[in-house]
Amino acid sequence: MKMEKQKEYGDFQTPDVLAHQVCCIIRRLGIHPQSIIEPTCGEGSFLRASRTAFPECSLILGFDINPDYVRTATAESQATVQCEDFFQKDWSNTFKSLPEPILVIGNPPWVTNSTLGVLDSVNLPIKSNSQRFNGLDALTGKSNFDISEWMLLHLLKLLSGRDAVLAMLCKTSVARKVLNSAWNQSFQIESSDIYLIDAAKHFNVATHACLLVCKLKQGTISRECSIYQQIEANKRESILALRNGELVSDLKASTKWGHLLGSSPLKWRSGVKHDCSQILELWPMGSNTFQNGLGETVELESTCLYPMLKSSELVKSSPTHSRFMLVTQNSVGEDTRKIEQRAPQTWKYLQSHAHRLDRRASSIYQNRPRFSIFGVGAYSFASWKVAISGFYKCLEFRVIGPVDKPVVLDDTCYFLPCKTEDDAQVLLQLLNSDAAQEFLRSLIFWDSKRPITAQILSSLNLAALADEVGVPLPTWSDNQADNQTTLW
Repeated sequence: MKMEKQKEYGDFQTPDVLAHQVCCIIRRLGIHPQSIIEPTCGEGSFLRASRTAFPECSLILGFDINPDYVRTATAESQATVQCEDFFQKDWSNTFKSLPEPILVIGNPPWVTNSTLGVLDSVNLPIKSNSQRFNGLDALTGKSNFDISEWMLLHLLKLLSGRDAVLAMLCKTSVARKVLNSAWNQSFQIESSDIYLIDAAKHFNVATHACLLVCKLKQGTISRECSIYQQIEANKRESILALRNGELVSDLKASTKWGHLLGSSPLKWRSGVKHDCSQILELWPMGSNTFQNGLGETVELESTCLYPMLKSSELVKSSPTHSRFMLVTQNSVGEDTRKIEQRAPQTWKYLQSHAHRLDRRASSIYQNRPRFSIFGVGAYSFASWKVAISGFYKCLEFRVIGPVDKPVVLDDTCYFLPCKTEDDAQVLLQLLNSDAAQEFLRSLIFWDSKRPITAQILSSLNLAALADEVGVPLPTWSDNQADNQTTLW
């Protein structure tokens, strides 16, 4: 029960030593608050640290949804602590009467809205598509967000234009998302800093975390953030910034190679998404004989089977495929019933495991032909590809050629389809050039779950890169793929 509650409320109590370190940083930045608020105070470590670090501040307020924590924090911090639900409280009215400068400090919940949905929790903000994801992005999970992200943006919006400071512990990815959104909405933030912390040491969790400090002031708008490698650091390591509506991880490199930013004439594609590896990924055992992820041995026609590579295989210096993918469609939405005529054994196999395929969790499969897949098109069957893994912290591109048939990739990989091996080698030369590598690294955040994305790759204008390197750019389009490739 305790673990379930910790999951539901993202309840990671801040150690006193870390709370004191945070307050020392705030004092070092020359901040002397007249009001201090901790919106989710827990057992009160920040309230206690604030009382010590800012003895001249007479107004220290704490709030928490847990009445046991409220009692503990009240007894130990000598602050005014109230039992309140963050999502029900009128924070605008609370801030209105506070003397400035205001310091909002703390450690909001480390939990996502999807986790709360699984737990059937009501500890959620009002649902809205605040990030304006399109239908497919929302359905495939891109709309999942950390509760702390919503909370911090809500607080920053209310503090914008006030003489105030927001100092919060959070996941590093959350800090970036918050800054990205706040900067794009032109919140009046004078300066921002991120101090990386050791989450395993302080909270016993394997995630990248930080202290985010935002100084707000009326009439000032900055879209840069200094990054410090540890909480004790005095010298910044790099500058995170918003440029042309996108976050860059290294402002210096981004400025140097800014002329390479733009849309590319070649389109990056992701691999095939099927969400049922136990059935649709098979290992060869002999002539037309395969073993699936359930350990079953089956006989199938080669018609719908393609050699495949996953991210873990693609990152190797010489990628070799160990399995095949059963590709049920040539394009998204195509009728799958034709498999029954062209590959009856395959159709029988799919029917025998229909209960597994039918219960795939993603709603993208709803109202689609049975056994549908996604991320498939003529480009998937290009004989030659230049590919990269999205998951691994490795900016190395690979040329992938056919193995009797075109090799397909899973949806953790991205690729450019090519007409010939020569074209693929030219693209590889371009993408491995110093210019391309430095440009892409300036946009990549290596601590992200998927550091390399199609959005980042697509921001590199390959035509401009070809001019920079002095190499002609190959041409390719989906129409050419239709003409060049014979599909099953």
